[in-house]
Amino acid sequence: MTTLVWILASTLALAGEVALPPRPADAPNGAAFAGRIAALDLAARETEIISEVSRGNVPEFWRRFVPVTVTRKVDGRDMTAVYEVAPDYLAIGTDDDYFLAPVSPETAQALADKLDCVLPTPRMVADIYAAAAVKLPPMPIPPSPEMTSVAVFLRHNEIVGQQRAAVLAAHPLGALVAGDKKDLVLTRRLFTAPGKVAIFGWHRLDGTPIQPLYLGHAASWVDYSQGTRLVRRSMTVDGKPTTVAEVLADAKRCVLMSDEGPLLDPRYGKVHPPASNEPSAAANVDARFHETNETMNFEPGVRALLNLPESPDPKKPVRLVLYALPNGNTIEQTIGRKIKPGDDWHFDIQHIGAQTRWLRARCPEATLVVAYLQCAGDAWPKWLAAHDPKGRRAGQIVAALRDHFAGQSLRLVLAGHSGGGSFTFAYLDSVERIPDDVERIAFLDSDYRYDAARGHAEKLARWLAAAEPHYLCVLAYHDSIALLNGKTFVSEQGGTWGRSHAMQSDLAAKFVFTREDEAGWERYTALNGRIKFVLKENPDKAILHTKQVELNGFIHAMLAGTAPENRGYTYFGPRAYEQWIAGP
Repeated sequence: MTTLVWILASTLALAGEVALPPRPADAPNGAAFAGRIAALDLAARETEIISEVSRGNVPEFWRRFVPVTVTRKVDGRDMTAVYEVAPDYLAIGTDDDYFLAPVSPETAQALADKLDCVLPTPRMVADIYAAAAVKLPPMPIPPSPEMTSVAVFLRHNEIVGQQRAAVLAAHPLGALVAGDKKDLVLTRRLFTAPGKVAIFGWHRLDGTPIQPLYLGHAASWVDYSQGTRLVRRSMTVDGKPTTVAEVLADAKRCVLMSDEGPLLDPRYGKVHPPASNEPSAAANVDARFHETNETMNFEPGVRALLNLPESPDPKKPVRLVLYALPNGNTIEQTIGRKIKPGDDWHFDIQHIGAQTRWLRARCPEATLVVAYLQCAGDAWPKWLAAHDPKGRRAGQIVAALRDHFAGQSLRLVLAGHSGGGSFTFAYLDSVERIPDDVERIAFLDSDYRYDAARGHAEKLARWLAAAEPHYLCVLAYHDSIALLNGKTFVSEQGGTWGRSHAMQSDLAAKFVFTREDEAGWERYTALNGRIKFVLKENPDKAILHTKQVELNGFIHAMLAGTAPENRGYTYFGPRAYEQWIAGP
């Protein structure tokens, strides 16, 4: 289909009508289409489904979406949301002969995007069922290996068709129908279950679902019972225009459409792989170290790689370090590895992977897990400015990573290098108070975004003063006098030297600091070592931005203020972790 046809279809679509071109005269009806795709594999089958929907081969009744109205208490008063939904699940064919087509979540998402729609949450599915004029009793087919075949899809389609025909006189086509399928849904649990499909619903006539929220199937699982209900992206709340995404992201209004709290940009998406010219994360795993990696993905364009011991002791607490990447670096480069002549030098400048292994060997009292956070564009400050100016997505990512270890004793560490510190401040912006399970916050030359006016000093002070053993470690150097090609590149106030002094000064209004000056260093300490600012002077005007990390900086940031500090390593001394670097 040409772009022009899509523009015309969108322009001519009436209110409540999905934007699709007219159904072609040569388009197959439902039965003929199902027969055509019966022998195809999943990928080929879904390519055909996308093609038919895109060219307008859907029943006439399916084009006219139906309003659903929901009223709930928000801040003690009634608030009303109205959104429009497809009258039935995704269908191909004509009013007289249509095929309810089960699809994978990736295809469902692609069609939703194409039609300016979204997929529902479990709460929306329940509300759609309550609003439905036609409630069909579920008609399951006994489980079998054939339940993912088009033959069984057709058998169930015929059963549902007979049910629908029986009430057609009272409820003509176009009335809202529910009960005939389970729904593909969006849920926060998808953040901790990458590569899965979330299924919910298939309500009985008493209003209870046959299928509670379930994420046990891989995203490639498609059986006869799965349906795709599209929801128009635009909607109203108390008569004012908004979007489903905006309501779901709102900490208060989300109750209109979610029973899980806010959801930020909920959608199914493909895994974000490393660039083709880089080794995969598996290349950074050395069998000698008995570790494994798990990947989680967040929209838009955030990849999290969790590195953890291969067989963690379930009796030990988990110390989860959220490490936001520096500007211009990939996860693989940040983990590090031994390099050969001609390799990219970025693999040999941080070695967070090797420093993590060193820490595991020296501090076995907890299971150390590092979650490397990489954003599209490889620059957290730019990503946050474009996609998350208020930090809500950062808060959602932290919540999802925390939920990944639900049921376990968990302590969180927020850390990052360079622009990665912006992610930590974005998270601080997203919360009224820093949760007690945040054990440590560490800035590795990364506190550029510190701003007392945004409440950072107040939140840090309140968190540090709490009864929990909370630690703050700030590492920085005198960057405002450093020279690049003979010129300075950060201001006296805007670099980490200036921001670190500003943070220390603000916290000094709450805590008593001691200052220690020695050759080349300024050190500020408070709360018996739980607060440490380690600031390196720079008489040579060198660029020490990455050296602070490479020279045992991550180790020091994790141990500052505790008994193992400075044992077996020296901050800014020789690399203590050489034997832990992955590679031949």
